[in-house]
Amino acid sequence: MLSESSETHSPFAVFGSGAVIGTLGGLIGLGGAEFRLPLLIGLFGFGALEAVILNKAMSLIVVATALPLRTGAVPFSSVLSRWDVVLTLLSGSLAGAWFGAGWATRLQSRTLYRVIAVLLVGIAAALLWGHGVEAGRSASLEGFALALAGALAGVGIGVVAAVLGVAGGELLIPTLVLLFGLDLKLAGSLSLAVSLPTMVTSFARYSRDRSFAVIGAQRRFLAVMALGSLTGVWLGGLLLGVVPAAWLLPALAAILATSAVKVWRHG
Repeated sequence: MLSESSETHSPFAVFGSGAVIGTLGGLIGLGGAEFRLPLLIGLFGFGALEAVILNKAMSLIVVATALPLRTGAVPFSSVLSRWDVVLTLLSGSLAGAWFGAGWATRLQSRTLYRVIAVLLVGIAAALLWGHGVEAGRSASLEGFALALAGALAGVGIGVVAAVLGVAGGELLIPTLVLLFGLDLKLAGSLSLAVSLPTMVTSFARYSRDRSFAVIGAQRRFLAVMALGSLTGVWLGGLLLGVVPAAWLLPALAAILATSAVKVWRHG
């Protein structure tokens, strides 16, 4: 059953919420989808699966916009030069995204709320420890072992990204730095290159479920919040580095953990 209550919310509230969430994500170089999902459930009253699908649609818009914008900092040729890394992760993430989306559509609503809550806690942990990775480290694995580890990591990232409706950058970037020994700036662009086809795959799988009708029913809501999210990501990017990470990351992790508790109880 599709939610209708969200149509009663003011466009200013929807845009403003998207902008705040986008700014939070932009402050740490992400799109903010991790923070947007609990808001879609708790504030705007969408069911778990509907919220995930809407979140995925907005994440697609944000990532599709962010990838070309990053070419000023990281040339597209640099991304293409590491096509091997992108394909290695995609070999797992595409399968994980398809499986994760299909799994989410089969779960009972109560169970999905709890899965989302657990994954939000995991994302909070990734924020705390994943952003402390050392850029430019040498890859510890080589050859087949590296390819296998990358594919398996991709599967896990694809599942998480599909179930939460996120791009997965908070997991992809540490993986690219720690597993493949890449520079942090290049890892950010490569994560977008992996995220986009991964999200399209899970989005295509969600389109086969009747809950996907929420996209059409809430197209105005989706457009307004996506615009707010893009504005917020831009503002957060301008403030990137201004707010000390020493207290910012724990604060954001605490927000996610608190949201996880509320989502768990919501179910």
